[in-house]
Amino acid sequence: MEFEVTFPGGLKTATKVGDFTILSDQEGKRGGQGAAPPPFVQFLASIASCAGIYVLEFCRVREIPTAGLRLIQSVAFDEKNPAATMIRIEIRLPPGFPAKYEKAVARVAHSCSVEKQILNPPQFEVEVRPAVESPG
Repeated sequence: MEFEVTFPGGLKTATKVGDFTILSDQEGKRGGQGAAPPPFVQFLASIASCAGIYVLEFCRVREIPTAGLRLIQSVAFDEKNPAATMIRIEIRLPPGFPAKYEKAVARVAHSCSVEKQILNPPQFEVEVRPAVESPG
């Protein structure tokens, strides 16, 4: 899978992945315009949405109505470092959700591939290549 990042102006980024473009920006206090969520916020949002899709699928397979189903993710940060120290996901079940599935739906939220990737981090490598001069 490949991601191509371009810079449309200011501190904005446009990351193309397949047919989609993900926009980001920095907050005004960091020199951006706040036109889109910053990359780190998008990363945190990916955890919540990933867990959410597993919970949604759990309900769909069991034909449990999902009207009113929500996930609320809260993040605690280290005061000296902008790194997250605790990520808590609260699953707010819809009315009539079968009590017998409460523990199972919590377990399935941990099936999220983003969480699994965090627990088993990849190695990072950065390569710098000089610009290629165009003939002319």
